[in-house]
Amino acid sequence: MPLTFTLDPAVTPDLRDGVLDLWADVSNAGGAVGFVPPVTREEIRPELVRQFASMAEGRSRLLVGHDEEERVAATAFLTFNTHRLMTHWIWLYTVMVHPRHQGRGYGRDLLAAAERAARGFEGIEAIRLTCRGGLGLERFYASCGYKEVGRIPDAIRVAPGDERDDVVLLLTLT
Repeated sequence: MPLTFTLDPAVTPDLRDGVLDLWADVSNAGGAVGFVPPVTREEIRPELVRQFASMAEGRSRLLVGHDEEERVAATAFLTFNTHRLMTHWIWLYTVMVHPRHQGRGYGRDLLAAAERAARGFEGIEAIRLTCRGGLGLERFYASCGYKEVGRIPDAIRVAPGDERDDVVLLLTLT
């Protein structure tokens, strides 16, 4: 059954807890979403609070995918640029699909929903994202239409002696 996507859902305790659970589960399964395992919900909470503050200020939008049981199953934050010379593209951050749903095409569905949302934002011509190298993520994003436009070798230190490339990808909307 496909996910149901909502842009700008109401920030309720259930949504907050669902995103925290998702973020912790994805991180602890080895997902490249800003943390390394093991991580707890409480360690993630300050970052989520920052994201919610950005949303409240109109700088970010949240896209959430719910599964058939109404659980938070996927998320992405679409963040506007504040620099006056870069307002024609947005960032896509914290792209996550719950491990129990991976392999079902929900990642593609999430990216397609993010693209549809971005196309509805006035003046937005592209989506930019970065991913951690060494996991095959750049191949996945390329299969969804994103083009690698940059790579910074060893920019991400997952652990001492475990450095990964920071890969920059772009999806042009025009």
